[in-house]
Formats: sequence, C-alpha cells, structure tokens
Amino acid sequence: MKIVGLTGGIGSGKTTVAKFFAEFKNVAIYIADVEAKKLMNSSEIIKTKLVKEFGKESFIKGELNRTFIAEIVFKDKEKLAILNGIVHPEVRKHFQKFIENNQDKAYIIYENAILFESKSNIFCDIVVTVYADLNTKINRVIARDSSTKTAVLNRMKSQWSDAKKMLQSNYIIYNEKLEDTVNQVHKIHNILTQ
Repeated sequence: MKIVGLTGGIGSGKTTVAKFFAEFKNVAIYIADVEAKKLMNSSEIIKTKLVKEFGKESFIKGELNRTFIAEIVFKDKEKLAILNGIVHPEVRKHFQKFIENNQDKAYIIYENAILFESKSNIFCDIVVTVYADLNTKINRVIARDSSTKTAVLNRMKSQWSDAKKMLQSNYIIYNEKLEDTVNQVHKIHNILTQ
C-alpha cells in the first residue's frame, strides 16, 4: 500500500487534482483539511484543548468559530504552531484508521496543504506537488473564498514556498490548463499502478 502525499500552495488546485485522482476506482482519497475541520467539531480532545488555548470564543453553539481562530493564527506563527500541534496528532490517528479501511486500494492519496510543514511527508512513499503561478493562485482564492489579496498573501506566508516544496517532491503537476492537468494525473497514476 503506497501513501501518496499531494500538496501545493493555497490556490494551486490540490482539491481539483484530488478529484481527478478520485475518478480511479482503485484509489482512496483522504483530504486532511476536510477531515481536520470535521474533527475540530467532533473530537472532544481537540475542543477541550482549543478552548483552553484560544478561549471560549473558539466555538459558537458547539461549532468551531473558524473566523475567530483564523484571525489569530494567520497573523502569529507561534499560535499557528500551537493550533497545528493540537489538531495534527488527531488527524494522524484518524488517517491511520483510513489506511486500515482501504487496504484493497492500489494507493492512497493524502491531500494536505501543509504536508511538509506538518512533517506528514515522512509517512508518504511518494510526494506530488501541485503548482500554479502566483497570480493564478491569488485570483483563485479571492474568487473561491471572497477573500482579499492581503488575506491570501498572509496565508501564503504561513506555508513553504513552491520552490522548497518542489525540490522535495517526486512529481510536480503544473495546474494551469485543466486538460493538461488531467493528462499529468493519468501519467502519474499509470506509473504508480504499473
């Protein structure tokens, strides 16, 4: 069972690439960010630690107050590290169960925006980085999140640079034109399933 780490900066199109991999029936997809969000609302361990660290405002009616947390952590690297230290161990445990439940697959895609930053790359057999140029990424995020350019750039500062990620990757998918992206996904899938 191969674990394939799929990463890339915010707005690079990781989720789109993951969807293309999901079209193969013999591949299981784990989106770390989606699972982390679910766990932040369902795990009592995470809830207790977040309230202790960031205060009662961390949750509104039992739901994570994402805006409140984001305001804090994307301006303060130490607070971001604390948040990640609370959430990532629980995501890892959850992912281990996911691996156990998908032993029949050719490989598992582990999609994580901060694969290297969270040191999750160490349990991946192969790493694929999705790349798009800076303006493309900024425009995608502004359109997707109704965000501002400043907010997007602040989030980018909390991630490794594309160059640093690419240097440590086995494959790079250039995600500018969808047709080309699909072809690159098919090529990588063929290599991984040979």
